[in-house]
Amino acid sequence: MIEICGLCKRYGDFTALHRVDLTVAKGEFVVILGASGAGKSTLLRCINHLAEPSEGEIHVDGERSRGDRAGLRKVRRDVAMIFQHYNVVPRLSVLKNVLTGRLGSMPALLSWFQVFPAKDIAIARECLRRVELDPKADLRTDTLSGGQKQRVGIARALAQKPKVILADEPVASLDPKTSRKVLNYLKQASRQDGITVICNLHQVDYAREFAQRVIGVAAGRIVFEGRPDELTDEVLHLIYPGGVEEGTDAAAAGAEPDTAAPSVPAAALHAAPVRTAPQLAMEQS
Repeated sequence: MIEICGLCKRYGDFTALHRVDLTVAKGEFVVILGASGAGKSTLLRCINHLAEPSEGEIHVDGERSRGDRAGLRKVRRDVAMIFQHYNVVPRLSVLKNVLTGRLGSMPALLSWFQVFPAKDIAIARECLRRVELDPKADLRTDTLSGGQKQRVGIARALAQKPKVILADEPVASLDPKTSRKVLNYLKQASRQDGITVICNLHQVDYAREFAQRVIGVAAGRIVFEGRPDELTDEVLHLIYPGGVEEGTDAAAAGAEPDTAAPSVPAAALHAAPVRTAPQLAMEQS
């Protein structure tokens, strides 16, 4: 599904990635471990062209990934991204945030006016159901907790119907219970939908628990590739040459519970309703 050959990324005189070679199969759940600054995020950003590679090739589903306009449109459609800091639009409803995952598959005019076909609304609601947020579809997203916002990000990624999901530290600020819930949703996506998932993590315990395969990155190079049960102390020393970082154990990671945000006036909870194309036509007639 993903083939990376000789990938290099340089920022001036600094080389963030040194000739990385990596293959990830369809439907595989891969966790990338590494210290802060090791190059994990840069690797994901090169895959979806948020950062342009300096050298090397990236192939997604047999096609070379390109950074031109047409290539970027295809990458944005095929590769979904889940960010550490949620990356939701606070004033929009939960449902509308999820529907933004459908924009790449919509005609430009409809996407400009945020008018969504009924089938896309149905897809978004089903994705919210999968992450157990369907009762909150019409609430403003800024009324949710951090864990709930991250689940909105997962629902948005699922609504995109991607071939690949890239998750960059998706549980870094979440408590252990919520973190496991989020990682379970991603694992279900790989198993049930055949979506390839590449997930950057700091927590070694989570890598052992959820990954099918672990990639260890240090100083911009892959220093380990293998099964979770092969993460010995010697291997961890390769991945974390300065010592395992604080917070790499699941019990020490995160602090934000998956509970509702502080109460706000009832009138402020609900965002503007989502309109379908037929409804817009009736309003304008």
